[in-house]
Amino acid sequence: MLFKKIGIIDEDYKHRPDMYVGTEGDRITYISSDAPEDEARFGDTYDGNGKVLMPGFYNAHGHSPMSLMRGYGENLPLDRWLNDRIFPFEDKLYSDAVYWSTLMTMAESMRFGIVSTTDMYYFTGDMVKAVTQAGMKTNISRSVTNFGTPVEDSVGFKEMKEAIRAYHNTDEGRVKVDASAHAEYTNDIAMLEAISDAAKEYGVNMHIHLSETEKEHKECIERHGKTPAEVFYSVGAFDVPTTAAHCIWVTEHDLDIFKEKGVTVASNPVSNMKLASGMCNVVPMYKKGINVAIGTDSSASNNSLNFFEEMKIFALTGKVTSMDAAAMTPQQVLRSASRAGALSQGRDDCGLIKEGFKADIIAVDVTGPNMCPSDDLPNDLIFSADGKDVCLTMVDGKVLYKDGEYTTIDIEKARFETINAKKKILSCL
Repeated sequence: MLFKKIGIIDEDYKHRPDMYVGTEGDRITYISSDAPEDEARFGDTYDGNGKVLMPGFYNAHGHSPMSLMRGYGENLPLDRWLNDRIFPFEDKLYSDAVYWSTLMTMAESMRFGIVSTTDMYYFTGDMVKAVTQAGMKTNISRSVTNFGTPVEDSVGFKEMKEAIRAYHNTDEGRVKVDASAHAEYTNDIAMLEAISDAAKEYGVNMHIHLSETEKEHKECIERHGKTPAEVFYSVGAFDVPTTAAHCIWVTEHDLDIFKEKGVTVASNPVSNMKLASGMCNVVPMYKKGINVAIGTDSSASNNSLNFFEEMKIFALTGKVTSMDAAAMTPQQVLRSASRAGALSQGRDDCGLIKEGFKADIIAVDVTGPNMCPSDDLPNDLIFSADGKDVCLTMVDGKVLYKDGEYTTIDIEKARFETINAKKKILSCL
């Protein structure tokens, strides 16, 4: 495809108007202010008038099937939200429910410009089926909890390894499988060590929850004399590339560990505030050079995947926690939303509008009243734009969403099946 006379957010996160961007196969192969000599080689053309092209978003922490639970556990703190509402509902999940809800989440994701998600759940095969059908990317993990069950008797640990063997680097590399310890408080040390060893054995990334609540953080210190980050460090979890979700109650020493081991922090500001868990203090992480990405968490705790909203709240929380209005530059925030997430997934050739990179790109309509007039487009994309301004989402050079139409998903059937699945589960509770 050739995008003609379109603004772009370039690799320095600056706006360049009236550009030509060409994609061939799954790559960006042409970027210039001049039209290419042979336009026909790029196939279809796209009129860029009133649009800006930017890298697609990499959602650094999600639980895609939990769209089934959207609105189901409102106005509760995390421990009650989990124990009183979510865990009983999840106990009734079944294969088709996970497949359809994941497919619906893929539709919502591409509608809001998300091209890839670092996902943590179970029923991994059904999730992979949905993501593959949608044409999206994922770093998926079968999350393990053992609550004292011996490693050799853990069904979750066995399924995690089976998922890695079955699905890692499938669908032309769009699907990657990570190892995953759900959290310190849901696993004993033996299991954390076993999961860490498995990640190293298979050469895959790690995905964990870490210091999401003050209660979690303090009780870990009481159990082990160490913070959750120090526990994961001691068992070797950070010896592979790790995405640590939340990281709200971390210490200065924890941040030093993240920097030393190259841990990515996935900040989930909307979910964290909605559950009253706290706010991730991002500014000191940026100052230490820690890779900070942005996640939505699930649509059960968010309750949407509107990534523009997530960027805005992410930027605002950084300003408030630091009490510095100049903190959280547009370039830092846009990088966290795109390139930082791609790097955390091990996708080194993704997350930038750059020749040779994968064509994971979105077009945003900047002609709406919410964007007029625009003085600083990168800044306005964070603070003024909305997810509904996305008019095209492309993954690996294939258009998945354009102007309200989904090319890989029967949206009416997905909606019908997801609603029916939720009704079926609720009837069993």
